[in-house]
Amino acid sequence: MSERYTHTVRGEEAGSRLDKFLGELDFLVSRSAGQKLVETGNVLVNGHVASKHHITRAGERIEVFMPPSVSSDLEPEQIPLDIRFEDEHMIVLSKPAGLVVHPAKGHYSGTLVHALLGHSASLGTLQGEDRPGIVHRLDKDTSGLMMVAKTDSAQAVLSDALRLRTIERRYVTLVHGYIAADTGLVDAPLGRNPRDRMRMAVVDLPSSKQAVTTFRVMERYMAGRYDDGYTLAECKLYTGRTHQIRVHMTYIKHPVVGDPLYGRNHPKADLRLDRQFLHAYKLSFAHPVTGETLTFLDPLPEDLARRLRDLEPESMNRTEVGEELYPIIMPPK
Repeated sequence: MSERYTHTVRGEEAGSRLDKFLGELDFLVSRSAGQKLVETGNVLVNGHVASKHHITRAGERIEVFMPPSVSSDLEPEQIPLDIRFEDEHMIVLSKPAGLVVHPAKGHYSGTLVHALLGHSASLGTLQGEDRPGIVHRLDKDTSGLMMVAKTDSAQAVLSDALRLRTIERRYVTLVHGYIAADTGLVDAPLGRNPRDRMRMAVVDLPSSKQAVTTFRVMERYMAGRYDDGYTLAECKLYTGRTHQIRVHMTYIKHPVVGDPLYGRNHPKADLRLDRQFLHAYKLSFAHPVTGETLTFLDPLPEDLARRLRDLEPESMNRTEVGEELYPIIMPPK
């Protein structure tokens, strides 16, 4: 868990902009460090998420949640990687469920970063020494396609492409309930849940960030004894916020099946999955050096494919999108 610091503003400390005030506290190294904590929703003033523009007042109670520090002394590890493309500039791989992308609290070894260091002597450095090569992330228990940069220049180009939304990222998810509309858009800002720092939530706060997800229904399944039916959907990310699809689908009352953080948490209703039914099946982008359009497709891993096969008798209908995508996402038996 994050370390928590508290400080009550004294009279002589009043009148400072919050990020500047934080940078002067003993446990932070700079104003920029304080600003980053504010922007990520890790600073509360009198129990409320604060803006970096907030002016301190005497008697205010400041709470700062410090992300766990991680040793930067990373050692290469020989962990198998499912690489789909590699050249001198970048790698595209399929990450299995259960693999943490980079070191964090409780995960100081055995991460994707450790595996990448064991695989390649050259990785981009722009994301910091604890995240060599990383361009974007997948949650620990989300599987699927990821990009990795082997040079700083490739990392800069790919990061800019993500920011400009020119990289196409599509996911397959199974959610609870019957989604009546064949298509939908969720445009709702995400930030830290003020009541639970481990969760993200749709919140309208100064620290919130725009998040946009679209979905297309592939198939619907009849309700049973322990559930209210299911919907298989393809989701497209226009932004890449933490837990974005999981939080957005929960926000529209259709949580992802098997999601331990935002879901129903009923073993039978969750099809006895021990992780969320979420897989990054498509990645399409311009190569950072050649400009060539590269497209990769990754069928569902067997644990998720098996659950869909089990649901086939309960199918109500498969949409045109489902007919198109089903042969792509389903591995051969």
